Amino acid sequence: MHAHVYAPPAGKTRIMSEFVRRELSSQVAVVTLRRPELHNAFNETVIEQLTAAFLELASATDVRAVVLAAIGKSFCAGADIQWMKRMVDYSFDKNVADAATMARMLRSIRECPKPVIARVHGAAIGGGVGLVAACDMAVAVRSAVFSLSEVKLGIVPAVISPYVLEKIGPGAARRYALTAERFGADEARRLGLVSEVVDTIEELDACIEGFADHIRANGPQALAVCKQVLSTVAGHDWKHMTEETVRVIADRRVSPEGQDGLKAYLEKRKPGWTSPDKAD
Repeated sequence: MHAHVYAPPAGKTRIMSEFVRRELSSQVAVVTLRRPELHNAFNETVIEQLTAAFLELASATDVRAVVLAAIGKSFCAGADIQWMKRMVDYSFDKNVADAATMARMLRSIRECPKPVIARVHGAAIGGGVGLVAACDMAVAVRSAVFSLSEVKLGIVPAVISPYVLEKIGPGAARRYALTAERFGADEARRLGLVSEVVDTIEELDACIEGFADHIRANGPQALAVCKQVLSTVAGHDWKHMTEETVRVIADRRVSPEGQDGLKAYLEKRKPGWTSPDKAD
C-alpha cells in the first residue's frame, strides 16, 4: 500500500474522474483527492467532481459510510494558484457565483446522509480545513498541520466558517482565523476539529476501519435522521449561512486589500500592509 493511500478491503469497485476517485468496499465509499503534485488544491474541476461524488453517494443504497481521503504529501492545500490567478480578475458577481460552487461542495459533504470520515495527513490549509470541518469526524496522523491562512492573503475564511465554527467554537476560531498560525494534530483534536490522532498511516487506516465497523452496526435511516436532527437542534441554517458567507468572500476578493493580498501571493512578494521588519 502506498504510504498515503487509504486502501479498503478487497472486493472494491472504482469510479474515476480527473481529480477525484471513488471506491466502494464493504459498504464504505472512499472519495480520494488525486492532485498530489499540487497538494490536492482546489480548482473549479476539483470542486465540481467532489460535489458530484457526494451528491451521488447521498442516494447510494449500498453505501453506509464515506471516507474523504487524499494521495500525496498533503490532504488539501486550499486554493489552486491558477484558480486564484483567474479569481483576481473576477467581478463581484462572478466571485459570488464562484464562491457559491465551493459552498455547495461543502454542503454536499456536511449534508450527506451517510457519516463522513476525513482521513488527514500532511497539510490541511485554508479550504482544506473547511473540508475536514464539513466531515462528521476526522482522524489525523500526529504530523498533520492545519491553518486558517486566508487573512494572510487579504481575504477571509468566510465560506468555510460555518463548518469551522461548528467544530471548534467561536473562541478558537477567532484565534486561529485572525492569527493564521499553524497548529498541529493534537491541538486540532483538543479543539474538536479532529476526532482521533494516531502516529502512523497504518494506525490511521485501522482507526477509520474501527469507525466504519461501528457505523455499519447502526440503522442507515436512523443515521441519516440523526445527522439531520443534530443540525436542526444546533440551529444551523445552512442556506442562510451559505448566502451570507458567499457574499462576504466575494466582497473581500474584489476589495483593494484582497486584490493586493492575492496578487502579492501570486507574484511572490509581500503585500502592501506588511511591515518589512515584521514580515514572515
